Amino acid sequence: MAERDGPGGTGRAAGGGKMSLHRCETCSKEEAKYRCPRCMKYSCSLLCVKKHKLTQSCNGVRDKTAFVSVNEFTDLNLLSDYRFLEDVGRTADAAARHCLVHSPATKRLLYCLRNKARGCNIELKTLPVGFTKRRENSTTFNSVENKFYWHLKLIFPHCHAEYTLKGVPDDKTLADILKPYIDPVESDPVVCQRLKVYTSSPQSDVRILMKIENRSRNSVRYNELDASRSLLDNLKGKVIIEYPTLFVVLKTLKNDMVVLGQDGSEPAENSDSESSSLSSVEEGEIRDS
Repeated sequence: MAERDGPGGTGRAAGGGKMSLHRCETCSKEEAKYRCPRCMKYSCSLLCVKKHKLTQSCNGVRDKTAFVSVNEFTDLNLLSDYRFLEDVGRTADAAARHCLVHSPATKRLLYCLRNKARGCNIELKTLPVGFTKRRENSTTFNSVENKFYWHLKLIFPHCHAEYTLKGVPDDKTLADILKPYIDPVESDPVVCQRLKVYTSSPQSDVRILMKIENRSRNSVRYNELDASRSLLDNLKGKVIIEYPTLFVVLKTLKNDMVVLGQDGSEPAENSDSESSSLSSVEEGEIRDS
């Protein structure tokens, strides 16, 4: 059944007719009128659309890079790909023309960050202009306090949730960083409800992992961090691309993340320098200077 984008990030049946063959996948009561371009879930009303976005952590925006098989590829897909490439070209051109990102002050700031990180035994790499992580990174170094204030991303895979923190001091322990999210007493009520599977689990079940960047794509591994130690201590000896991204998982729940040294195939000492092929989807050409 053909669809078109409707208001609020939803799709509606062509011709405005109802999707009579499908029922709403949120309330399971009414006939579907809309289909989410992102996750393809059927909904019957704006209320159910909003509810499905909240429960599924769905933004309702069509994934322009989603795989489409040759048998399903149509002229609309071709047009979509063409427009996507045009948008990428315009974005790259705009970034290249932006005088601020090429200013001497910006270059000095990046050099300072990398140099200070190197002094802390952290290999900090920055992405080329135009990459999302480069644009959103807010990490700074306070020369007076001799301290990093990190841009930090927390991902909770079991709840399909992620949070971005800014200005996290490097001497703060990981346990304190996670308290507002998974502590049953100190966490925000809304966040606590969303991360219920974490807040209801013993703190001893919580594991904090960080992807090892300099590995081949078919050999993705993670380092397990120590929640009782500071962020700075945990980042020492690691490769960081723009800013740290921490994955918070539970021992009792299944996940596909293989921790280095615990898969039985290689020792924990083989860490960040094994391969020149980077594993993150946004690395591109890494700049060291």
